[in-house]
Order: sequence, then C-alpha cells, then structure tokens
Amino acid sequence: MAILYFLVSLFGATMLLLFAVRMVQTGIERAYGASFKRVVTDNTNPLRAALTGTVMAIVLQSSAAVALLTAGFAGAGLMQFPMGLSVILGADLGSAIVVQILSLRLDWLVPLLIAVGGWTFLHAEKRKLKQAGRIIMGIALILIALRFLRETVEPIRDSAFLPALVVYLENDAITAFLAGSVLALVMHSSVAMVLMCVVLVSVGALPVSVGVTLVLGANLGGSLVPVWLTRQMAVPARRLALANFGVRGATAILCAAGFEIFASGAFLNSLPPGQFLVATHLAFNALLLMFLPVAHLLEAPIVSIVKDKSASLPSAQDDHYRSDLDTTALESPRRSMACLRREVIRMSHILEHMIRPVSDRSFKGDPALISRLHRDRKALSQSLGQLREYVARMPTNDMPKKDVKIVRDLLDYAISLEAAADIITRRMLPVALSRIQQGIRFSDAGWEELTELNERVLRNMTLAFDLLVSDDVEAARQVFLEKDDFNKSEKRSRKRHFSRLRKGEDESLASSDLHIESLSTLREFNALVCSLAYPILIREGQLLESRLIFGSDPD
Repeated sequence: MAILYFLVSLFGATMLLLFAVRMVQTGIERAYGASFKRVVTDNTNPLRAALTGTVMAIVLQSSAAVALLTAGFAGAGLMQFPMGLSVILGADLGSAIVVQILSLRLDWLVPLLIAVGGWTFLHAEKRKLKQAGRIIMGIALILIALRFLRETVEPIRDSAFLPALVVYLENDAITAFLAGSVLALVMHSSVAMVLMCVVLVSVGALPVSVGVTLVLGANLGGSLVPVWLTRQMAVPARRLALANFGVRGATAILCAAGFEIFASGAFLNSLPPGQFLVATHLAFNALLLMFLPVAHLLEAPIVSIVKDKSASLPSAQDDHYRSDLDTTALESPRRSMACLRREVIRMSHILEHMIRPVSDRSFKGDPALISRLHRDRKALSQSLGQLREYVARMPTNDMPKKDVKIVRDLLDYAISLEAAADIITRRMLPVALSRIQQGIRFSDAGWEELTELNERVLRNMTLAFDLLVSDDVEAARQVFLEKDDFNKSEKRSRKRHFSRLRKGEDESLASSDLHIESLSTLREFNALVCSLAYPILIREGQLLESRLIFGSDPD
C-alpha cells in the first residue's frame, strides 16, 4: 500500500510540475509570442544567435519550445541552417540556467507569488498584465511541485523498494542513461526531468553518480522531443531538429561514457549533491557551444540524411496550386467533407505565403515577388469558384444538420480567405510600394507599432489556421480573445499616431496617410483570418450569435 501511495504521489507531483512549466511557457507565448519571430530571425552572427536562444529558453523555460519556434522559422525560409542551429544550442544552455534558478530553495516566495500572480491575473484588464499574472502563478506552482516531490520521496527513502532500484541503476549505467532519456521524452521536458533528479539526489534518494547518468540521459531525451514534434514539418525544420539531436545526443553519450570511466569519489563530493547535479547539467550544455564555429559544416551531412524528396518530383512546384477537391468523393458525405476541409487548408497556406513577404520589413518590391503575389491571388479566386461548385454538388440532403452547418462555415471562411488575399494585393502591396518608391520614413515609434501589429497578425493567422485541423473550442476562444485584443492595440496605435501629429513630428506628418491605411488594412485582415473562431464558439454555445441586447420597442 505504501508503494502504491508513493507512485500515485510521485505521478501527481510530476504532473503538477509539468503543468506549471507549461503554464509559464503559455503565458509568455501569449504575452510576447508575436515578437519572437523578429528576435530570432534578425540574427546574423552565431554567437549573437546563441545568446538569443539562451535568453528565449530562460524566458520560455523550455529549450524544446525554442527549438520548435526556430524550426518553424527555418521551415518558412526565414532562417539559414547555421543561425538556426546556433539559436537551438544557445537554448539548450538557457534551459540549464533555468534549472539552476529553480533548484534554489525558494519556498518562502510561494505565498507572495500566489498572492501577486493571482490578483494580477484576476483583476488586470490588459492582456500582457494578465499573462504576467499567469507566469507568476506558474512559477509558484513549480516551487510547490518541487516541494511536493521532496515530501513524497523522503518517506520512501529508507524503504526496501527504493534502495533496491538504486543499486540496480548504480550497477547498470546504460539502463540509467536510457531511463533518463525515455522519461525526458515522455515528459516532453528535460527541465522537469532534471529538476526531479535534483530533488531525488538532494534528499538522498539517489546517489550522485546515478543522478548524473540520468541527467545526461535526459539531455539525449530532451533533444529527441523536437525531432518527434517536427516530424510533419518542412524539410529545413526537420534538419535543424535532427542536427540538434546529433550534436546534443552524441555529446551526452560521450560524456556519460567518460563520466563512468573517469569520475572519482572526491570529484563527486566536491559540491553538495543537488548543486553538483545542477553544475554538471550546466557544464554539459555550455560544452555544446563549442559547435558554434562549425555549425555551417554540419549542414552538408544533415542535408544528405534528410533529403528534400519533393525537389526531384517534376510536379512538386505545382502542388501549391493543385486543388484537393476530388469529384469522385462526392458520393460519400464524409469523404467530400474531408476534401472540402483540405481545400480550405490549402487556401490558407497560399494566403500565408502571400502575407509574409509583404509584412516583412525587408520587402524591396521585387517584380518577381509582386508577380507571384498576383498569381497567388488569382489562384485563391479560382479555388473559391471551384469550392462553391463543389459544395453545390455535395450530398447535403444525406448529411446531418451539424455537418451541413460545418460545410457552410468552411465555405464562409474560404470567402474570408479570398477577401483577405484581396486586401494584400489591393491595399497592403500598394502601401508597401508607395513607402519604397516615395522614400517615406515612418517615425521610430510608428514603425515599431506597425511591426508589432504585423507580427501579431501572423501569430493570430497561425492560431486561426490551426482551427481548420483541430476544431478546438479552447483554441477558438483564444483566437477570439486575440482578435479583440488586437483591435484594442490598433486603436492605441492610432491614438499615439495622432498624438505625434499634434506634436508636429515631421516623420509622422509625412507618413500619416500610409500609417493610417496600414492600421486599417491590418485590422480588416486580422478580422477575416480570425473569423473561423466565431462559428466554432457559436456551435458550442460559447458565443451569442448577436451581441445586441433586445428590450422593449422604442416609442
């Protein structure tokens, strides 16, 4: 019975730790995620890129999260391999620094963090302040989880069960290493895994030697997490994840073998057990930075392993424009709905392909790029026409009313995507070209505001497009809230711009028309791409179809 209670308590403490780490990460992504693209992709020096990755991992409390973001940017063609790998290697060091910070005994801070974080989250109206409350509460929960873990392990430390397991792991370093790898992979967090090992070693439940082997194994498992999560992403994204796995995994294996051969008792006792484990983890991830100067040399072998198969297919370049509507599937309501959903997803990819270059500050008005934008716009218009004909031929009479409503919602969203593409070519593109051709400069504050809003549009677009696959109610709520918050930010930017005009700032006066037009187009574009959230929320009873309050008729 004691063993069962121990296992349940250990599982509960671990889940609380994972939830708390995820809570902090989510809060930071929601508050500052729109700025991550600019921060990550602006690096041109490996050392600076590594420093960026280190800071981001400390902020997000996860090297895997930074690796996924970086891989996504690489997959979109926004980052080269050497810079991407440098960011990820820096993130590995950042996650080790997080372990160092969280391993300190800060239990006395818990009541204060809960009080401040809870009050901020419940009472703050601004999105960033509310998410700051979430972050503070998450840190408090991490400290609570670690204390819970210590209290869980201490009673079992002197039992017959744990010493037997420890002796086995002490005599079989390979099993201990693999156990650390598997646990980190299953937990999807090397930070949580290492923190758990630090607690077990600190209370004497594990010897330092076993703890070090588990931690090195956790580093191997932690590098496998991005490989698993990027398996369906573009080839450049998978290459980065595999390169990180090769570098971090191979180094972990070599360090584990060297530790087993050369470690001595005096060396293990040089620091308190828990601190020694943290220092080892920190030193290991600092060692990975030695690959920064040769990051560009690793690209060729990784490219030879992860080949771009589509490059050898003659028709691959046409996949961007090839319709997913299969007329042979019209006899089956289920298959035809799947085709319809795939076609809308394809349209969303084309729209994303259009907005990214126009919203980028490096846009120079390349004629080939402009021609491609108009070609994409025409492709979306043709897709919408084909999709309307397809819906008209679908066997809606044989479909449940709920599915018919989903079909109509998808058609409405396809119309929104086509309208959003129209905004890009008829309004956003002329504004960008006018800025270049007339040499108009925005004020520093105005350009910063527009850049932030552009980044938030891209983030909201990604969240909204995910709904095409997931149909998740909570995600739809998030998209809805992000849309409303975007509108508030747009209004604040407009007020700040008018304030600069009243002060007579020359750059604001010269760029006023373009600034106001940019704000207007961004707001309309954001509303269109976020519109998919509305039918999902209405279907689930999370949103009223009308916000009007009906009362007595006016006299």
